[in-house]
Amino acid sequence: MADSSPPVEQPADADADSQTSQRDWRGEPQTERYDRNLAELLQELRVSGLGVQVLFGFLLGLPFTVRFSRLGTPQRDLYVATLMLAAIATALLVGPVAYHRLVFRQHQKAQVVRVANVMAICGLIAVALAISLAVLLIVSYVVPGVPAALITAIVAGTFAALWLVVPFIRRERSRP
Repeated sequence: MADSSPPVEQPADADADSQTSQRDWRGEPQTERYDRNLAELLQELRVSGLGVQVLFGFLLGLPFTVRFSRLGTPQRDLYVATLMLAAIATALLVGPVAYHRLVFRQHQKAQVVRVANVMAICGLIAVALAISLAVLLIVSYVVPGVPAALITAIVAGTFAALWLVVPFIRRERSRP
């Protein structure tokens, strides 16, 4: 996601184009780093986008099943909230692709990488919430009450731990 490499050193040749001649700590030119970061981000979005599309497809078909009519008002409200989160997650995870296509060849790769990174992070949060609510919806139908709340808390906690806590701990420990 975000590149946490040390600051870019200034090139020895002051007349050189700063965008193409700046190099990071690995000797990688800044423009190549933007290309690599964008390629990595788009690959990550392919993986996460597929997952949210499967969830969204499941949710779109749910109201047309016979058992959907048995859901009470709170479960229907939960369904609508889950559907909306899945739609928002889809928009956020596909957004970087649309953004990239619309500014293609406009020399805005650095901005694309920054904006796409924010969209991807927000999209992943929306995916985690949508999956957690989908679990709550289904489990509350099967085993209502405390077991549904407990199972959902475990699922949401797992997402929070793996997608937020562990990366933030690692990020803090790797700072110089």
